[in-house]
Amino acid sequence: MSGAVLGADGLRRCGWGDTADDYRAYHDTEWGRPVHGDRALFERITLEAFQSGLSWITILRRREGFRTAFRGFDTAAVAEFGDADVERLLNDTGIIRNRAKVLATIANAKAARALAEGELDALVWSHAGDPSRPAPRTLADVPAVTPESTALAKALKRAGFRFVGPTTAYALMQACGLVNDHLADCHAR
Repeated sequence: MSGAVLGADGLRRCGWGDTADDYRAYHDTEWGRPVHGDRALFERITLEAFQSGLSWITILRRREGFRTAFRGFDTAAVAEFGDADVERLLNDTGIIRNRAKVLATIANAKAARALAEGELDALVWSHAGDPSRPAPRTLADVPAVTPESTALAKALKRAGFRFVGPTTAYALMQACGLVNDHLADCHAR
């Protein structure tokens, strides 16, 4: 699965994008498409942080649970979560129950709330990759970390965000369209 694969529907996709219905829908309609707005970006930062150490499909299949648990990713609401909310989240089977990631999400909501409206969007998008970069031909051509993702991780950490290392930041960049890592012969490119 190192290159694009031909799906049963006749469309070529990045190899991972045709391995399950959930992946197919995410690949075809979301991944690599520009995401703007502080709430939408807070959601993606949260999901990417929770994905760390897990498969992305695990997160995709619990996405609605995350949206419910974290109040639609309303940063003002999540920033006010206290000990009772942490315990509620650690008992919520609709999400990944990891204390460090739950606490990081609350800290990240506080960091996002401290920014002016639109500032998270501007901060993230100021690290967009070079749009003229050649399209990857195989999954082996797709990096896990770039200088831009390292800079984005550092900028987010300076703003008070947690669980946003360079690899997580690069996954965020891919998911939110800051880079286009669809393979050269993928229909979504």
